[in-house]
Amino acid sequence: MEMTLQLTIDCSDPQRMVAFWAAALGYVPEPAPEGHPTWRAYWEAMGVPAEKLPPGAGDLAESIVDPTGRGPRVWFQQVPEPKTVKNRWHFDLKVGGGRDVPLAVRRERVDATVERLVDAGATVLRIKDEPDAGFYAAAMRDPEGNEFDVV
Repeated sequence: MEMTLQLTIDCSDPQRMVAFWAAALGYVPEPAPEGHPTWRAYWEAMGVPAEKLPPGAGDLAESIVDPTGRGPRVWFQQVPEPKTVKNRWHFDLKVGGGRDVPLAVRRERVDATVERLVDAGATVLRIKDEPDAGFYAAAMRDPEGNEFDVV
């Protein structure tokens, strides 16, 4: 039996999250299935009742996919309640290259990614700079407050 992996993230604004996380992960918005102009049209064709589809749901992509086909699909599920506590999972965006790369180079790569993601709507929580341990990373929040690290 084949299994695929999808990461589902509850949020209030799926399109905002699609734009941010597509940019952050190098993913692309997932196109609607062939023969359907939008996901909403697809869901309606599949028999999903209109009352189950909030206004605007599926008019634009609410999921992102890895264009190489290697990473999991990420679906941003619209929910009515806001995020209220610290998330128990987080992305580590590993851009530094690992311990074989000099710390100064890793720091430059992390800082460049942090700057790009701040421009895309993220905020910096703190910089973890531990040169004695050979470690440099940034703890950040996405546009809806979910935490992630750039390492």
